Amino acid sequence: MSVQIVQRQSLHESLVAPLREMILQGELRPGEKVPEEQLCERFGVSRTPIREALKVLAAEGVLQILPHRGAIVARITEEQIEELFPIMASLERLAGLLACERISNADVRRVRALHDKMMQHFKSGNESEYLRQNRLIHEAFFEIAGNTMLSALYQQILTRIHVCRFVVRKSPEHWQRAVAEHEQMIELLEARDGAKLAALLEFHIMGTTAGIARESIGKSEHQSEASGMASKRSRKGRERTSA
Repeated sequence: MSVQIVQRQSLHESLVAPLREMILQGELRPGEKVPEEQLCERFGVSRTPIREALKVLAAEGVLQILPHRGAIVARITEEQIEELFPIMASLERLAGLLACERISNADVRRVRALHDKMMQHFKSGNESEYLRQNRLIHEAFFEIAGNTMLSALYQQILTRIHVCRFVVRKSPEHWQRAVAEHEQMIELLEARDGAKLAALLEFHIMGTTAGIARESIGKSEHQSEASGMASKRSRKGRERTSA
């Protein structure tokens, strides 16, 4: 009789995935402090497994753990754009090639339905739902490609650049451009034109998505400067009052 070894996840390991998903969905936003007490109540656990799970996400670069401040959601940096976006573009390019080789008629209909729903949200101005459908479409390319390691690498990089893929608000110009490129993606997928879809996906990441990322950095820096100036004015006002 053979002996089967059963591997059990520790409590903190089972918390990593839902915490990561909260970040990807924008529940925990870049620069915000992670509310440990609320997470304990939400998942019905003590702070120890929550903190252990946060350490795992910090090792992935998704969070920063600061002395005496706890964990905050990491912001994307210009250096990360230069390092990570070419990797993401290459992964998406390969996924497009493989997907066109393997895609079934049922897969085509499923992705088209996701796209049509995304377009409904675009027309109604519901950006959060638009972004969610957008993410599902990109994930579908990797699922159809049927390469487990490729999908794992994609999810790892995606978590690092979550802020500028499926969370950050787009300018009208970037949103229009992204929608136009998605329309082309679906047409090329339906035509099973792997070479052109691969090229478009790479262009989409390195052009439109990278532009959105850089725009988000600019907004973040402007907000930080404005917050710092407001804080200085407040301190000066208190000093004059006390004088």
